[in-house]
Amino acid sequence: MKRTKSLAVVAGFAMVTLAACGGNGDSGGGSGSENKDKFKEAGSGFEQVADAEGPAPEIEGAATGGTITALIPLDPGPEDLDPTNGWSVLGNSIQQALTTRALTQYRRNADSGEMELVPDIATDLGTPNEDFTEWKFTIKDNVKWETGDPVTAEEVKNGILRSFDTETFTSGPGQAYTVGWVDCPEDYAGPTKSGDCDAVQADGQDLTVRTSKPFPDFNFWSTFMAIGPVPLKNADFPEYGRKPLSTGPYKIKEFRVNESLTLVKNDQWDPASDPARHQYADEWVFKFDQDEEKTDQIMLSDSSESATTIANHLGPTDANELKAALGANYIQQTGQCISTRTPDTTKITDLKIRQAIGWAFDFNNVQLASGNIPGVTRIPAQGLMPPGMSGRKEFFPADEQFSYNADKAKALLEEAGEPGYKLTFIYDDSDPTLKAGAEAEKKGYEQAGFTVEMIPYQEDAYALFDDPDNPINKKLNLRSVNWCSDWPAGSTMLPPLIGTDQAYNTSFFSNEAVDARMDEIATLPIDEQAAAWGDLDEEVGQKYLPNIVTAYRNDLFGAGAKIGGFSGDAAMSAINYKDLFVKQ
Repeated sequence: MKRTKSLAVVAGFAMVTLAACGGNGDSGGGSGSENKDKFKEAGSGFEQVADAEGPAPEIEGAATGGTITALIPLDPGPEDLDPTNGWSVLGNSIQQALTTRALTQYRRNADSGEMELVPDIATDLGTPNEDFTEWKFTIKDNVKWETGDPVTAEEVKNGILRSFDTETFTSGPGQAYTVGWVDCPEDYAGPTKSGDCDAVQADGQDLTVRTSKPFPDFNFWSTFMAIGPVPLKNADFPEYGRKPLSTGPYKIKEFRVNESLTLVKNDQWDPASDPARHQYADEWVFKFDQDEEKTDQIMLSDSSESATTIANHLGPTDANELKAALGANYIQQTGQCISTRTPDTTKITDLKIRQAIGWAFDFNNVQLASGNIPGVTRIPAQGLMPPGMSGRKEFFPADEQFSYNADKAKALLEEAGEPGYKLTFIYDDSDPTLKAGAEAEKKGYEQAGFTVEMIPYQEDAYALFDDPDNPINKKLNLRSVNWCSDWPAGSTMLPPLIGTDQAYNTSFFSNEAVDARMDEIATLPIDEQAAAWGDLDEEVGQKYLPNIVTAYRNDLFGAGAKIGGFSGDAAMSAINYKDLFVKQ
């Protein structure tokens, strides 16, 4: 779905959406008991309901009023709220559900429990031409900003073109999708720097987007707030990112970076324009960077505080107790998400050394120390395409599944002529659990023949990785990235992670033939593309191994006794905030 700016702990580093708490060595069962749950595989796609209209179907038993408090353990939250910069699981799942609308969106089908693609500010899911190189949308007339001004197609055009400015919006998805697909000149850098681009046309409330190559998934890409409306005036970055105007059922009351976000009702939101969202609660309070053990204890307390509280991550130490206490409000959420270790391929040029890292990653001990549940919330991984994704191939980057094998790692280092090869990576020493995960990883590497330097670092890891002049970044030869599919297709996994010069290609892998093949796949008949992505995933994993995929992921969410409508959002790999209410 989107890059998870910190979807998890990798090597003891909380990289912005989900973190973990300390395990007790028993595979995560509460009070020493065994956890009986199993890893759940995500679905391969979403139904499309082009004629869905507002208002959204009512949620059974729903009531209005009250405040919902959301605890976000070990995740500092978004650095800003500018929609063009939005590409994290946490930020997108909150903003796109509650404050910031786009052309299309996802809705939970109450009968099936599955997510489905429906219109948002557009009247339908868009109309493509025959070869999917042009998409047309019409913007609804009853969508308004919180100011009461109508949202126009010209403002949507502004949002799309704004995402070309990848130097300003370094965290956004523009480089991966807008720049790569929308047919603007190669040097186009957005309306502020480059003026207009005729690949995006607004005529009244009609919007037309021309792409440089077939883009059959444009209607899925249209769920992103990064190509939604942005006002034509008073939207300069970074100022606008502190309090962007709302188009959704809630608006921003207060945003404190790395601390909290408070939302209140937006009286200009028209439920008749929206087939998916609700406005049940009076107020939302998101608290970032919470202590995970304290969060678990709040959820177990059965107090007035916990009754109207939700948690976007539950720790495995108390998993069985939490499951028993929360009942139906305990969710094991699937998602097409991966955690990776990315060796710097400009420095670690020998494939044997990269394979040695795979054998030296001590999956069970790292996951336990990091507070995950092996076999439940994390399973060993192979390629970039996660289970359930159409076209995915079962393969191993080496001859068999990577599992901890110090002897194999040592033998590969000897073959490479590099015994004692030094690995340098960052870790977050601000939390005992994060530190424990890093120490477990370090121990595994050292026992497998590597020398290890861990550098404590508590700021945004992705900002560091993206800064070639940073002296710490210059020292690193092992980085990481956590990623969820932007929609269930290989096109959202491989190009952003292995394409030359992509922002989240943190291995700095660059291969002309691989880049050319990715471009070529986009031109294949639609029914051939999924298998082609699977084949390329296998080829790159076995031949080059630029990403050592350490885990496929599930996540645990919880809510108190007075929270109704609690469910997961498989499209966003997050809580489904759109349907929540406080029982009265």
